[in-house]
Amino acid sequence: MVPRINSGTALSLQTFERASFSGTGLACRRGGRLVFAGLTFSISSGEAVVLRGHNGSGKTTLLRLMAGLNRKSAGELAWNGAEIHDFEAHSALLRFIGHLDAVKPALTVAENLEFWRNLWGYPPVDVKQAAQRLGLGALADFPARLLSAGQRHRLSLARLLVAPAPLWLLDEPGNALDDASLQALAGIIADHRARGGMVVIASHGTTVVENGAPLDVGAFTNVSETHWSEAV
Repeated sequence: MVPRINSGTALSLQTFERASFSGTGLACRRGGRLVFAGLTFSISSGEAVVLRGHNGSGKTTLLRLMAGLNRKSAGELAWNGAEIHDFEAHSALLRFIGHLDAVKPALTVAENLEFWRNLWGYPPVDVKQAAQRLGLGALADFPARLLSAGQRHRLSLARLLVAPAPLWLLDEPGNALDDASLQALAGIIADHRARGGMVVIASHGTTVVENGAPLDVGAFTNVSETHWSEAV
């Protein structure tokens, strides 16, 4: 069931029902290469998982698999213990923030957030409050094309605030953020977890989540299997 916002125009204080998300024996191939195999994880309401591993170990691939954007080669993904078959319905339960900012340069900061809010069907949310939470309040009426790289990334992250979803999948969300923005993001993630939300985050260095369970994706890499092109 898609979570709904309580009435009002302030940022949502949605509390999520108890839920769990898990993967068992997952394997995934990209470009003919087995990226990882035998990978298992589990996360419940209020928890966070921090994906670790060297570049190319499969952190982004795993996040995209969790979001239903990549196809698994083996294993099972489950929500509340039931295997996920309908990934369109599953997508309503999550927000995925990847490396690309998905910002429309011709729209203002507020209009970009209105676009995502309306797409997800949550008109009560005050988009300017969402912008303010990430230090963009004074730029709400500025065209996005005038934003710096860090500001565009903060605008992308502000999408998390305009429509609630129990599961956040975040791929290196601290990139291009200054210390103040990192602190703001850490607070947003902590608030989400306090309301029963779940967070899976890929991170190389200092993470913006507290008490996150580490998952070394590189430990599930099959180094003995070569890419098809290496045998040519």
